[in-house]
Formats: sequence, C-alpha cells, structure tokens
Amino acid sequence: MIVVKPKPIDEILGFLSKHKNVLVVGCDGCTTPPRGLREAQTQVNLLKLAAKLKGISLNLKASTIAKTCDKHIVYSTLASQLEGIDAILSLACGIGVQVLNEVFPQLPTYPGNDTIFNGMQEKEGGIFEERCKACGSCILGETGGICPIARCSKSLLNGPCGGCFEGKCEVTFNGEKHDCAWYLIYQRLKELGRLEDFKKLRPLKDWSLLVGPRSSMGV
Repeated sequence: MIVVKPKPIDEILGFLSKHKNVLVVGCDGCTTPPRGLREAQTQVNLLKLAAKLKGISLNLKASTIAKTCDKHIVYSTLASQLEGIDAILSLACGIGVQVLNEVFPQLPTYPGNDTIFNGMQEKEGGIFEERCKACGSCILGETGGICPIARCSKSLLNGPCGGCFEGKCEVTFNGEKHDCAWYLIYQRLKELGRLEDFKKLRPLKDWSLLVGPRSSMGV
C-alpha cells in the first residue's frame, strides 16, 4: 500500500484561500489510510469549519475516483463535475496529484496528503512499516524475502555493518530501535537451509535504476 498522512488543515487552507470553488477528490485506489468519498466529505466539513473560523469564503464539494493514477478513469469520472470549479484538492498520493494536474491543466490541483512510503501492516489496525523502495533491481530471492534496501537504514547489500547489536540496528527512529535487516535475513536463510546465499558477494548496486523520472510499459 502507498502510505500517506494528511496535511495540516492550515497548510491546505493556505493553498485554497486564493480560490472560491474547490472540488475535494478522494481516491479508492491503494492509498492508506483510506481516502475515498467518505474521507473526502469529512475533509470538506473540516475545511468549511476552519475556513469559517478564519473568515475565508470557500465553497467545497466532495467526489472520488476509482484510481487516480489512470488518466482515462480520471477524465471520465471528473470531467462532468468541474463546471464552476477553480481548484482541486486531491486526497490521492503524489502520483494522483500530478495526474490530475496533467489531465486538467486549466485547474490547479493541490495535495491533501503527504506521501510517506510503500508499506505493509502486521495486522488489521496495526501500524504500517516500509517494505519496498521500488529500486528496480529486486534481490528478495537471495535474501529470504527480506529487503535490505528498504529495511536496512544504510541499504547495505553484503551483510550487517558494525552497528548491529543483539539483532538491533544502531540507527533509531522516533527514539526506538528496530531490527537489523541483515540479522533478520541471516535468521531467515538459516531457517530455510540457505546460508550459502548469506555468504554470497553482491556487486555494487546500480542506483541509477532508482533515479527518476522513471517509466515502464507496465508489462
């Protein structure tokens, strides 16, 4: 899932204060937490209240799109809803915001979220954790399904650094220690009887595959 977090209302009002009629557009695609029609309507209500308190005149309405990363779906869904609209607030990820700006260049589209990372959760209702950097050169087949690019703080390819202690990384996040990715990889490969893969020397990574802008035929 693409993990996002809502922008502060004051920041969003800073975008929208120069406009009068704004369409708040949710996305039913892969953002999490969900950002569909219900969340778009909630955002409308919050913005109306905040705008009123600040003396800002703002007309807002809510809509949503099945997936905002598809230009055809975006156009066919929203084209008939834009009469009188002078700005769009998107609750999609950063990709969705850019698609809306490209499909409807006559209207400025602003982000309602900050896009954080590609992640997963251990259980329903749990926190999301980063698992993939979309680096373009996947080595999960060699590392027991544990990604050292996303889960090692230094993205090391050939085992742990000297900062691993009792299976924990020396780098903390929000004051908390987390598992050393290479310790997890070792334990997983040992469990699978594949420690020879742990000893494999991997060449320097071609980081150019991670440099944007990137494109793909999608096949």
